[in-house]
Amino acid sequence: FVLGGPGSGKGTQCTANAKANGFEHVSAGDLLRAEKEKKDSEQGELITKCMTDGKLVPSQILVQLLRKRVVDECTEEKRCFLVDGFPRSKENWELWKKIIGKDVEIATTLFYDCPEEVLMKRLLKRGETSGRVDDNIESIKKRLITFRKQTMSMIALLRKDGLEVHEIDASQSIEEVRQATQARMKRLVSAKKL
Repeated sequence: FVLGGPGSGKGTQCTANAKANGFEHVSAGDLLRAEKEKKDSEQGELITKCMTDGKLVPSQILVQLLRKRVVDECTEEKRCFLVDGFPRSKENWELWKKIIGKDVEIATTLFYDCPEEVLMKRLLKRGETSGRVDDNIESIKKRLITFRKQTMSMIALLRKDGLEVHEIDASQSIEEVRQATQARMKRLVSAKKL
């Protein structure tokens, strides 16, 4: 799992480090954005509303999308995943364990720690070109509140459930964070023999 506030660089770091280590990058946010764009999606409208309001999408929707990507599409070549932006709530985690847990092993969790003022600045900058419905000042404020209230508690819960959580200072430059992440990934790969 890869967690961090909105704008902490999860996607950027996952993309770079997945390629470097032979992992597949699975972004919870990208899965949701792709689902909402499908013409035949029964969930598209609800996903759009949740994103615009800065709220979490119902866990059932997200976990089913993750199951399809991580379990159903798993092959010998695609067996190690960086799951970016998940779990964001206790409900996400409980449903993951119920629906997917028996089919996968979670090697570790990376947590990109970054002050909110840095996150806000990054998100406003990204919003100038991203075209995302949730990269505007009102949605960003709501997303940060949701992150603080729901996702931050996940770090303690994952540790309580026996998962390793490795914190990385995400307030540094992209390159410094990439190097710290790469060092952590190399240790993980060699220790777990993934």
